[in-house]
Amino acid sequence: MDRNHAFLNSFSEVSHDTFVKLQNMSSYKLLKTNTVVTKEGEIPNKIYILLSGLMRTYFDSEAGKQHNKKIFSPTSFVGALTAIIKKEPSKLAYETLTDCKVFEIDFDIFMKLCKTDVDIANLYAKILERIFMQYEKRSLELISLDATQRYIKLREQIPNIDDLIPQFQIASYLSITPVQLSRIRKKMN
Repeated sequence: MDRNHAFLNSFSEVSHDTFVKLQNMSSYKLLKTNTVVTKEGEIPNKIYILLSGLMRTYFDSEAGKQHNKKIFSPTSFVGALTAIIKKEPSKLAYETLTDCKVFEIDFDIFMKLCKTDVDIANLYAKILERIFMQYEKRSLELISLDATQRYIKLREQIPNIDDLIPQFQIASYLSITPVQLSRIRKKMN
């Protein structure tokens, strides 16, 4: 079985015919580092399946500082879902942190298929459940773990993250300063 088909099956049983429909509605793309796929303030209509590389979602504060909300690693769904569903400008930007391989999917086409294909509708429901659970887990980690514990969790999820992206990106995701991250790294070594 194709690894992408296996990934979708980790959410919900996806028949070969349904998988082919999903393949036909998506386009494979190679994205270079620092490619913004959704800009803050734009109304997006694309979602992505991240196959390789790292992406982030972030927002700019009024002071002009960027804050990483999430770092995505393979294999995951990436997209400004709230903005897409509500058809309103995104409050977040989505950008590649490394070179990435993705499948790009037009959300409107996907939703039309959900109305006619129960397998795709079930898959969509399971994907939303997983996204909600990940969001809840991240929220709990931010309020219950200290910065060192959050850094350890991140390194468990992405073992080589320190070699892949700059320290300031990691610090932003952890909601600490780069200096604090340096101190944590020093203590851990």
